Amino acid sequence: MLIRISLILAILAALSAGVVNFVFVKDKITTLTTDRNTQRDGRISAESERDQTKKDLAKTQNDLKQTQDQLADANSERDKAVATADAQSKRADDLSDKLAKVSQERDDAQNSLAAYTATGIKAEDVGKLSRDLKDAQDAIEVGNEEKVVLVRTITRLTNELAEITGTGDYVVKLPADLKGKILVVDPKWDFVVLNIGEDQGVLQDGELLVSRDGKLVAKVVVRTIEKDRCIANIVPGWKLGEVFEGDEVSPAHPAT
Repeated sequence: MLIRISLILAILAALSAGVVNFVFVKDKITTLTTDRNTQRDGRISAESERDQTKKDLAKTQNDLKQTQDQLADANSERDKAVATADAQSKRADDLSDKLAKVSQERDDAQNSLAAYTATGIKAEDVGKLSRDLKDAQDAIEVGNEEKVVLVRTITRLTNELAEITGTGDYVVKLPADLKGKILVVDPKWDFVVLNIGEDQGVLQDGELLVSRDGKLVAKVVVRTIEKDRCIANIVPGWKLGEVFEGDEVSPAHPAT
């Protein structure tokens, strides 16, 4: 009997321990299951947030690219507008200048017309006055040319007279602004041909200095004169170097 009671007590104790263990294990499983579900839900939520973030980032990048493209287009349109405005401004300035010039010409024409009207000259007299004015201008021009020729003749005769009656110290003075170049050089006979002549004021026996790069090369004296050229001999003792075509010449004794 005692053994049966002990056996029953042992069974009851085992059952109690099993119940306690089952309850503990069940609670542990429940806790683990809850933690697993929480972690799974958190992971799913994080993945969803990550995917949404990627979508938002892609959309933001696309919006940024569109904004940059729109900004580039806006800058291009702005540059075109500025260039157009500058061109229009320049055109307006040009038109203003032209308008001012035309207005000035109009005012000058009106003033000229008023001055002409004030003279009381008739229209039929204008042609005659123009012809008379042109004839007078032609006569003055001919007179000036004759004056130049007369002055050159007087100078030449004066030089010849001085050479005949003088002591030999007289020098022929040439125009101070006379400039020329050597066209031809004859080294055998020591003469040169110059590209200046009577029309430029060259006179018989006039002396010219030959230079190259600002350095004196020789001195020549004019012997033969033509309309636009002359022939000159190299003065003995004044040949400091070889004379070449293209060398420059200027008066040795310029007139003041």
